[in-house]
Amino acid sequence: MAKGVHGSSRALGAVLVVAALVSAATACSDGTEPDRGAPAPAAGQQARGQGAAGALNAYVDKVRKQRAARVLAAKKWGLAKPPLEAPAPPAVKPKITTRKGFETDGEGLPPVFTTVPTKQKIVFLTIDDGAEKDPELLRMMKELRIPFSAFLSDYVVKDDYGYFSRMQKSQEAGISLHNHTLNHRYLPGLSYSRQKREICGMQDVIEKRFGKRPPLFRPPYGNYNEDTLRAAKTCGVKAVPLWASEAFPDHMEWREWDRDLHPGDIVLTHFRGKEDWKGTMPDMIRRVMNVITAKGYAVAKLEDYV
Repeated sequence: MAKGVHGSSRALGAVLVVAALVSAATACSDGTEPDRGAPAPAAGQQARGQGAAGALNAYVDKVRKQRAARVLAAKKWGLAKPPLEAPAPPAVKPKITTRKGFETDGEGLPPVFTTVPTKQKIVFLTIDDGAEKDPELLRMMKELRIPFSAFLSDYVVKDDYGYFSRMQKSQEAGISLHNHTLNHRYLPGLSYSRQKREICGMQDVIEKRFGKRPPLFRPPYGNYNEDTLRAAKTCGVKAVPLWASEAFPDHMEWREWDRDLHPGDIVLTHFRGKEDWKGTMPDMIRRVMNVITAKGYAVAKLEDYV
C-alpha cells in the first residue's frame, strides 16, 4: 500500500468488503430457491437484517459520494491532488503537556505546545485574527471538507460578527472559534490585570456572539509569560496551542530545524488578503494543502485531539 495512506482507508476497505459480502449474500438469496429444510427467519429478524445491511450500504454510498465530491472540488480550486482523509479521532484524547523550553515557573497552568502527541500522519490548520473576511474561503473549505480552527481578535472581527457566525456553521462538524485577545497586544508588556482583561474580555465576546466559551487561547505573536497563563486559566482556558509552521500564499515558514512536517504539527496562517500578502486566502489554502498532501499528511480537527 502506498506511503501516506491512512488508517481510515483501511477501515473503509473493511467496510467495502463487508458491503460486498452483504450484497453477494442478498443476490444469492434473491436468485435461488430457499433451503426447504431450514426454518425461515422470523419477520422481526428479517427486518433487522435488512436494516443493518441498508445502513451499511448507505454509509458506503455516502463515503463514495464524499470522496467523489472532494476530487471534483480539488480540481475546481486548483489543488494538485485531493486532500487526504484524516483517520477517525482517538476515543481518548492524548495528554497534552508544555513543550520543553516553553515552560514558566508556575504549576497547574494551561500547557503551551506546538505539536499534538500522535503517531498518525495528521496536522492541524489554524487561522488567526480575522482581518480578511473572504466568502470564497468558506466555500473552498466546505467543498474540500478541510477542518480548521479560528483564533479571533475582537478589534478586527467586530465589524462583521456575521461572517464568523457563518464560518462556525459552514461545515457539518462545525468550525471552532477560539481566543486571540481583544486587541492583539504584546501581552508580556502588560500587567496581570490588563492581560486578564484582554483574555477574559475575548472569552466573553465569543460566548456572547457565538454561544460557547472557548477552551483554547493563542497569545498574539506567540508571546506570553506566567501572568498570561495564570490569567488565561482564570478565564477558563484549558490549553495554549502555538504552531510548528506558518503558511503564506507563496511560501512556508518552519519552526523546526529540518523544515518539515511531523505527526501532530500545528500549522498557523492568518486571515489576510492581497493588501497584506502576495495572494488571496484561497491562494494560501491551495499552497499549504499542496504541501501537506504531497508530504502524505491529512488535516484533522484540532478539537478532536485537544
